[in-house]
Formats: sequence, C-alpha cells, structure tokens
Amino acid sequence: MSKKKKENNLKVLCFVLFLGGLIQTDASFGVGGGVGVGIGGGGGVWIGGGYNNGGNRNAVPGSAQNSVAYNALQAWKSAITEDPSGVLKTWVGSDVCSYKGVFCSGQSITSIDLNHANLKGTLVRDIALLSDLNILHLNSNRFSDQIPDSFKNLVSLQELDLSNNILSGPFPLVTLYIPNLVYLDLRFNSFSGLIPEELFNKRLDAILLNNNQFAGEIPRNLGNSPASVINLANNRFSGEIPTSFGLTGSRVKEVLLLNNQLTGCIPESVSMFSEIQVFDVSYNSLMGHVPETISCLSAIEILNLAHNKFSGEVPDLVCSLRSLINLTVSFNFFSGFSSQCYSRISFGFDFVGNCIPGRNSQRPQPDCSGYSGGAMSCFRIPTQPLACAARSVGLKEGNDQYTSSLP
Repeated sequence: MSKKKKENNLKVLCFVLFLGGLIQTDASFGVGGGVGVGIGGGGGVWIGGGYNNGGNRNAVPGSAQNSVAYNALQAWKSAITEDPSGVLKTWVGSDVCSYKGVFCSGQSITSIDLNHANLKGTLVRDIALLSDLNILHLNSNRFSDQIPDSFKNLVSLQELDLSNNILSGPFPLVTLYIPNLVYLDLRFNSFSGLIPEELFNKRLDAILLNNNQFAGEIPRNLGNSPASVINLANNRFSGEIPTSFGLTGSRVKEVLLLNNQLTGCIPESVSMFSEIQVFDVSYNSLMGHVPETISCLSAIEILNLAHNKFSGEVPDLVCSLRSLINLTVSFNFFSGFSSQCYSRISFGFDFVGNCIPGRNSQRPQPDCSGYSGGAMSCFRIPTQPLACAARSVGLKEGNDQYTSSLP
C-alpha cells in the first residue's frame, strides 16, 4: 500500500471517529449499533445500523436510575398474564414515566396507580427496586399469591392499597417493616389466621383489613394504635373487645368491628375516643348493658349496635348525643328507652326486634322472657354525674376489674 493511500485511510478513520463522537453525545447506540472502518484492500468505510434511544421505543434506558426502573417494571410486566384493558401496552421503551399508571417526579417513579385495571398476575420482588415510590395503589385487580418480602426495602412508601384482589396466606408481616408506611389497605382479599400485635404499635393512620378471613382474638394492644380509621369488619375474630380499647386517648375517627364473632361487653374505655364519628359493632354476639360512658363520644355520628345480645335500657345519655345522626339498636334484647331516644325516631333511630313493651315489630314475648343475658356482669363506673374530661383515671384503675362472665 502506498504512503499516500495510507494517509488517506488515516484521514477517513479520524473523520469517522469524530463523527461517531458527535452522534454519541446526543444518544448512545442501541443493540446492533456501532462504527466500523475497513482498512485494507478495498479501503471501505461502514457505520453500523443500530438505533439510538430516540429511534427505538424498545431500547434500554440510558441512565442508571431509569435502567433500574425499566428492568423492575418489565419484570413485573412479565408476571402479569392477563391485561384485558390493555394498560400494559404502553409499558414499552425507556421512558418509564410515560407508562400508563406510572407517575414521576423528575426522573424518579414516585407513584403507581393501577386501580381497577383488572390485571391478573403476581407481585414481583423487583418492585422493591423502585426506592422513591411513595404510593402503590393496586385495588380491584386479580393479583394473587403473597406480598414479596422485598417490599420492606420500599423505604419511601407511604400508601399501600392492595384491596379487592385475591392475595392469600397469613397476615403479610413484611408490611410492618416498611419504615414510612402510614396507609395499609388489605380489604377484600383472602388473608387468614391471626393478626400480630405489632400492627397496632406501628404508626399507621389507616388500618383496613375488612373482608378477609382473619380469625382469633383481636390483639390486646388494639388501643395503642394511632390510626384514625380501624376496619376489621367481616372477618372471623372472636373473643372480647380488648379492654385497652380507647385508654390511650386515640384520635380515631372510625372503628368498624361488625360481622365477626365477638363476645362479652363493650369496654367502658370506649368513651376515651373523643373524636370518633363512626362506631359499628353490629352482627356479633356482644352482651350486657351498653355503657353510659358512650355518652362521652361527643363527635359520634353513627352508632350501630344491631344484631347482638345487648339488654337493659338504652341509656338516656346516649340518645342525647348532639352529633348523633343514626342510632341502630335493632335485634337485641333491650327492654326500653327514654323519651330522649323516642324523640330521635325520625332522625335514624332503629329499634325493631327488641323486647320493648308497646312498640311495634318487637320480638315475641317468649323470646324475651327466656333470655338470661341481662345477668351478665360488665364493669360499670358511676355515671351520675359523668365527668367525661376526668374519666381516664377511674377507667385505667378499673381496667383490670372488667369482667364479662355469667355468674
């Protein structure tokens, strides 16, 4: 090869390398891309036929952060077997922030909302690689199996909504180790077994476990929870409502324990819930008298005691609660109520199916005369006058005296 020809080839090589540098400053080459220079007999030059990220939606993202997110979402996508709404058709390419249901702040995925997408599949451990994820809402899908243990690494996660799926197994303990979680929604799944005491020590604002198959006694530290909403309805809980209930002066707004298998009395300490608005213990087997301390629930709007075995009279003080909109005591064994309660009949006072003389739609007399639940002894503190602001000392001292056994 002549000296002149070698010099020309060298110039061509330098030009191509310079050109390649310019191209890569804009975007990196994808799979199959490259620059090749033929130096030899023909002296030909070729530039490979790959695509940069701007030209191929299926290219792997360039930055390390996006690459992790891309790989995590693609791994999850591969575990989803049915997508009738076609949501995941948008989950292609390197721009993960353009995926349907994925929301970003800058280049970080901070929220995933796939509510009502009707997706069928499983949750994969790779989701935990999304370290900036604050919100994960997946209600009304068909996710099955269990929650991966890797979810404890979601250090930024604050809201986890997995309601209305077909998840199963014992209570997912991994949720207790998500450090900043404040909203836990596991409603309408197939979880079963006991719930751990640690649940009510965690700084959660909402605990929604209703419509599962949880069983056993409600942990005794229920009253420790700082949550504003506690929903344990429609499960198989048994035993008594813990006597610690309310003793911490919780700011709870709603407590729903309906449709379980609870027995015993309503603890006097329920009066400590000064901000509670909804208290529903219907469809259980609670007995005894309704504690007059319920009259301390100045913010209560809905009080549902229906379908239990309560007896005695509906306390006057309960019916005088100013914020009360709906009082339901139907299908118990109450023997009477005061004029205060009678004046509320037009404001949502349901008392059918009891043992109240002279009232319509009551139980047959033989059912009432044969009921012995009125003999149940529940710890009762003096309530005349009832000093709600100073009740905590007496309740805490009397906590150990609470009984719910037939003599």
